[in-house]
Amino acid sequence: MKKNTKRLLIFWIVIIIIGLIILFNLKSQREKSIKVTVDKVKRTNLTAIISASGEIKPKKNVNISAHVPGRIVKIGVKEGQEVKAGDFLLKLDSTQYEANAERDRATIQSYRAELIKAEASLKKNRSDYDRQKKLYDNQLSSKDQLEQAKAQLDIGEATYNSINFQIEQAQASLKSTLDNLGKTVYVSPIDGIITSLRVEEGEVAMIGTMNNPGTVLMTIADLSVMEVEVEVDETDVIGVQMDQEASIRVDAFPNQVFKGKVTEIGSSAIQKLTAGSTQESKDFKVVITLDNPSKLLKPGLSASADIVTAEKKDVFAVPISALVLREKKEEGAAAADKNKKAGEEEGIYVVDKGRAKFIPVKKGIMGGLQIEIVSGLQDGQEIIAGPYDALRQLKDGTLIKIEAKPPAQKK
Repeated sequence: MKKNTKRLLIFWIVIIIIGLIILFNLKSQREKSIKVTVDKVKRTNLTAIISASGEIKPKKNVNISAHVPGRIVKIGVKEGQEVKAGDFLLKLDSTQYEANAERDRATIQSYRAELIKAEASLKKNRSDYDRQKKLYDNQLSSKDQLEQAKAQLDIGEATYNSINFQIEQAQASLKSTLDNLGKTVYVSPIDGIITSLRVEEGEVAMIGTMNNPGTVLMTIADLSVMEVEVEVDETDVIGVQMDQEASIRVDAFPNQVFKGKVTEIGSSAIQKLTAGSTQESKDFKVVITLDNPSKLLKPGLSASADIVTAEKKDVFAVPISALVLREKKEEGAAAADKNKKAGEEEGIYVVDKGRAKFIPVKKGIMGGLQIEIVSGLQDGQEIIAGPYDALRQLKDGTLIKIEAKPPAQKK
């Protein structure tokens, strides 16, 4: 009996050990699941928006610069004053230019007096030549006398023409002097507001040279038409087109939204001076003209613009986070060639009987955190939306465990 009991005990111990080994093997071979969050394909309205920042600028902005040097003797406007085209702005000292004009007029009168004298001398020389010609034809004078008379006539004509040229030169000089004299008085070229007055009476205005800009006396802006000049990244500017609507927010008016339309798109990138030689992203200038701008807007205010590049209604959309980019699988002969790169494809992982299934999709516009799906999915289809780490691990047929979405925080 003792032997039988001992054998039976050993037998059960062996059975238990074998069972534990089998149990551990089954547990180790059990398939692991990946925790994911899911969403559904929905129909919604999408609006594609490009955001950019810049500043407020008037459409017409004129810098009044000095065309001639001179001391400022009178300023007829103040900064912030409204002016009309033709209104007096300021005057430079014109004493030197008036004196130059009088000198040129006196020079012209002097040349005209010499012209009268030269004309009389020319008439006498022509008469002498005609008389010598008749005498020579009648063989009453020598050829030397005729040639001498002809030489005097030529000299008289050259003198007459020379004085005429001198008169024209003096008249041109007078015209230039009068033009400079006219530039000592400045009037407004447009209707607008004096946005900047940079000089005072008594200062000397200097003209610009090749390397040095001239004195900017003041700036006049027409604030009836205001624009927002923004810088759009090179990856976004291809979606911007003329007359697209935009919403503008100005930092100085945080509770107000202005409306406008795209009226200008830069054809080349904005050149920026950088100290280093590192490659930087390119920006393009885009101008948005405001609809009915407020009179409170001032040039130079910081602003941001949301340009509506596309709108679609009642389209299939999924969260952007659900979109996956993976290497494209090749079949047949292409799959046998390991050195050949198959490329990449975009798609969505859907829930198929508790497992992940990759479906290639064709995407459309992107609006906010949603992206349009043109083809590949159906309305209400359950998709895997995240998290990002889980999407990176997923493959076709991977077992998934659906987690509840965290509740949205109330603002």
